[in-house]
Amino acid sequence: MLNYTTYKHKNSLVWVTFIHGAGGSSSIWYKQIREFRSRFNILLIDLRGHGNSKPNIKDAFNEKYTFDAITNDIVEVINTLKIKKSHFVGISLGTILIRKLAEEFPEKVESLVMGGAIMKLDVRSQVLMKLGNVFKSVVPYLWLYRFFAFIIMPHSNHRESRILFVREAKKLCKKEFLRWYKLTAEVNPLLRLFRTTEIKTPTLYVMGGQDYLFLPSVKKIVQKHENSSLLLIEHCGHVVNVEQPEIFNNLVINYISDISWEALMIEEVQKQKKPMLPPVFNN
Repeated sequence: MLNYTTYKHKNSLVWVTFIHGAGGSSSIWYKQIREFRSRFNILLIDLRGHGNSKPNIKDAFNEKYTFDAITNDIVEVINTLKIKKSHFVGISLGTILIRKLAEEFPEKVESLVMGGAIMKLDVRSQVLMKLGNVFKSVVPYLWLYRFFAFIIMPHSNHRESRILFVREAKKLCKKEFLRWYKLTAEVNPLLRLFRTTEIKTPTLYVMGGQDYLFLPSVKKIVQKHENSSLLLIEHCGHVVNVEQPEIFNNLVINYISDISWEALMIEEVQKQKKPMLPPVFNN
């Protein structure tokens, strides 16, 4: 099972689950932990081969990962902890995973927070993926990762995010990197489904104004999907939770609090609407 860390709140019943992106680990949420744990129960997960989640024996002989399998990894942790429902916060590739989870297991998802969401690979992104596919077996994978990190996060104010992700990527072995890279082969049909199919789950996109590769497609989705909204952080790049943590934390905590309060009110109303059973008289 995946490595995970929980922080229990003594009063709150609300759970927030954080899912990192490719090459990262749960450590990328270090600027969120203190603020969120003071209000909610939180769950941090390391994806397959990332952080302290080491590949199991079955995966050691599996050359290909799938989004279904990785999503099931997350659900396994949630079920083990007996978490009935959670808010999910994802960053970068983590947003694809939590959206996939909401498609397959809607009963487990209270809301989605999509930070630096990847909802479409434009022409530039697809060219990068193809170049990476050509050179992935001959060029050291860290060179590729540094190159991708610079293309996605090119400005000086993105430097901390670039350094953080490259540092975490060093913990991946080459074989693990290649397994994750092969996921790009199935990402386009999945993203097309996400763009054309609206889900009922409340969804908040938190994007940086400088996230030039992925922001345009998110703006189009929010215009079409009624249950989605967009909060834009100016002068910020792809990894919004690292570059602008105070703004990110305030926005997301307020959003989750509002959704949780609304869900509680609906639950109370439904309880009050339960039909009264006729009295039973004993002879």
